[in-house]
Amino acid sequence: MTQSEIGIIIVTYNSASEIGACLDAAAQSGAEILVVDNASSDATLAEVSSRNVRFIANKTNRGFAAAINQGVSALNCSYIVFLNPDVTLHTGLEPLRHACSLPGVAGASGQLLDARGRPQTGFMVRRLPTPGALVLESLLLNRIWPGNPVNRRYRALDLDYSKDLQVEQPAGAFFMVRRSVWEELGGLDERFFPVWFEDVDFCRRIWDRGMILRYLPEVVASHTGARSISSLALEMRRFYWYRSLLQYSAKHFSPSRFRLVCLAVVTGSILRGIGESARQKRLKAIAVFSKVVRLAWHSFWSGAPVS
Repeated sequence: MTQSEIGIIIVTYNSASEIGACLDAAAQSGAEILVVDNASSDATLAEVSSRNVRFIANKTNRGFAAAINQGVSALNCSYIVFLNPDVTLHTGLEPLRHACSLPGVAGASGQLLDARGRPQTGFMVRRLPTPGALVLESLLLNRIWPGNPVNRRYRALDLDYSKDLQVEQPAGAFFMVRRSVWEELGGLDERFFPVWFEDVDFCRRIWDRGMILRYLPEVVASHTGARSISSLALEMRRFYWYRSLLQYSAKHFSPSRFRLVCLAVVTGSILRGIGESARQKRLKAIAVFSKVVRLAWHSFWSGAPVS
């Protein structure tokens, strides 16, 4: 492997507490590393600078998809790894590169471990969401009954993660893609702002082109999870998640199925807003879920996601 074959892009947003360990481990891979920072207000860039890692400092938060596209354009590598700042590599990347070089393979990912060293099943690989899966997700039925058949299939809980697998949706937290595929698809869709579902959409477009994604258990990294996202207010996180869910549904489902998802979001958000307000004894939950209800209702009538 030459140093220019593999490039690692790490998008940061107030990631000072975890970016150091991420960069130290990534440096051992021999890959070219680029950090794209989305206007962090903490010491993220100081941590990056202290390690002499190349970075791009955006003056505003451009969102994950735009930052990844920005990073790929700035690198001249045949294989690109999307790596979250809360991911620490434990093995090399050569098996992923080899898998991506095979005919028909667009991308590959490895095994993500939690803080206790357990595989993050249900997260590190999923199947592409169906309308039914997103309806159950929006109605919170997947939380109430996580073992239901639709949820088990969506979260790929039936797979044997000790084996090499052909998969549908590796987590965007740790994912290698061939540059030629990224260029063919036009990169990530920046309408998924600031985050969520941009990686799902990218995998869906890969599968729509008849290309393959692989999972390799011998490539291992640890993942703490959602550190950068936690710097966003909880209410805004929920709104952004639902908005991206509706964006994905409108893009990939039929109009009737999109409207079904919209109704599920309306119903689930009303129930969730009432329940959380009663439990927390404050009205913030009502306010944010009212905003989600308005978004989903307007999207239902327009037949397209409304910002």
